[in-house]
Amino acid sequence: MGGPNLEVFKFAVYVFFPVVMLVHYGNPDWYAKNVLPYKEKIFPPEHRINTNIPTDSTTLKEELAKIRARNLERKAQREAE
Repeated sequence: MGGPNLEVFKFAVYVFFPVVMLVHYGNPDWYAKNVLPYKEKIFPPEHRINTNIPTDSTTLKEELAKIRARNLERKAQREAE
């Protein structure tokens, strides 16, 4: 079919294509320019993320009650408008 030159070309593509993609998309400047703006749009801000996850049932029930109360307040505000 192709011969040894084709096999060398295919090997070069298989080896260097991932390396080139890694160099291009792994560049910190490219990441800051193209990825970080979308990260701020898609994911919530850091101050809204709760990292203290309740481990026992009483704390969990308290947190659920807080969330439900907050949701009821928001619902009442939307209905008032």
